[in-house]
Amino acid sequence: MDKILFPIEWVVAWIMTIFHQIFTAMGMPADGGWTWVLAIAFLTIVVRAILIPLFVYQIKAQRKMQLMQPEIQKLQAKYKGKKDQFSRQQMAEEQQALFKKHGTNPFASCLPLLVQMPIFFSLFRVIRYTKDIAEGHHAPIGGLTHELAQQAENSTLFGIFHLSDTFMSDGVLIKIFTAILIVAMSAMQFFTQKQMMSKNMSEAALNNPFMQQQKMLLYLMPVIFAVGGIYFPLGVLVYWVVSNGWTMGQQMMVLRTMPTPGSKAEKELLARRAKKGKGIVPGVTSGDAATGGDQDAEDSHKPSGQRQQPMSKARQKKNKK
Repeated sequence: MDKILFPIEWVVAWIMTIFHQIFTAMGMPADGGWTWVLAIAFLTIVVRAILIPLFVYQIKAQRKMQLMQPEIQKLQAKYKGKKDQFSRQQMAEEQQALFKKHGTNPFASCLPLLVQMPIFFSLFRVIRYTKDIAEGHHAPIGGLTHELAQQAENSTLFGIFHLSDTFMSDGVLIKIFTAILIVAMSAMQFFTQKQMMSKNMSEAALNNPFMQQQKMLLYLMPVIFAVGGIYFPLGVLVYWVVSNGWTMGQQMMVLRTMPTPGSKAEKELLARRAKKGKGIVPGVTSGDAATGGDQDAEDSHKPSGQRQQPMSKARQKKNKK
């Protein structure tokens, strides 16, 4: 594990200390807790910016899953009621063939989280080793020198909390503060996933058996992070709060501008565009939305199929009066 994570730890430490130096150059105290918190926050932003291509891949994979729903439903109907081992294996093989054909898989939505895990463990270890580096019991990691480690170890938030403190540390205030961050971290994760399932998926996708697994993860993952969060150092909690905030913002942007076809979010987008006269709501043209019942009035002036009788000049003058 040390050999695998060390290169990532090295990069994480360098990025964090570079931002620390930037904020110090801007006049913030080198041993200030907020200086290090901002360094961790900007480290998180750099990581999430690097993961944007994976986020785009995730969106494309979700679109492909939408397109293959009719085929998945046919496959389910084909093997409905067949519970023998051979039928289950055949169904699994045919499902895999469908995923390969469409170039996607049902677990693509987990990729950004999975890629973040090594970075999370590396940051966890860097913060854990900060005290040992400051005391000379551990070699420096990347840009985290003995001097910087001492500054980080001596820094505090509100004059009370250290970056290495956890919920399990002594003191009521640190337990309250870390509990707030843990709840915020878990709540943002839950809200993001809930919004994706309730607004950014079609009815066909929601009825997919794979979605049942995703629904379980919707409730399971925040619980896992909440329970594990009591052991996270304060600096790691800052990372996850900022990261989950970024994810929530990304998801809200997708829901508003690039929703999945057939989803509730798409209907809301079309309704907004129709209201502004820029789009069409299914079954209602933007002109109808803008003019309301004026169309009926216009239809009443259209000539009917019956031939109109010619009128004399005297009668025409009388009608005008």
